[in-house]
Amino acid sequence: MSNNKKEVWQAIKFTLFSVSAGVIQIGSFALLEIFVKDYWIPYLISLVLSILWNFTLNRRYTFKSAANIPIAMAKVFGFYLIFTPLSTYLGSLAEAMGTNDFIILAVTMASNFVLEFLFCKFVVYRGKEDTLK
Repeated sequence: MSNNKKEVWQAIKFTLFSVSAGVIQIGSFALLEIFVKDYWIPYLISLVLSILWNFTLNRRYTFKSAANIPIAMAKVFGFYLIFTPLSTYLGSLAEAMGTNDFIILAVTMASNFVLEFLFCKFVVYRGKEDTLK
């Protein structure tokens, strides 16, 4: 497969797995919102669930990487050390201004999707793609 086709297919797989992670995140967020009214608690729990799901599927099927799992997860954790507090803070500000929680979640998820793909492609799995047998 040509490099260009491979990258397009990789982006498609990442998108599909991200959609499935998004379903997990939205579903768990909606369920938690029933019981907890503060935005940040349901957001953080649902984000962690979606991260674990997305990391597992994308490492195995999108990037086909045999990279050291603890190191790869540590890199993803580093990404979320920056993304999570920033998105939680901005989400809380938007909520305080009256923005609907699901609109905040949608914007945050779209930002996460683009940034995480770029981070995984160029940082986490750089030079380690297609090494899984």
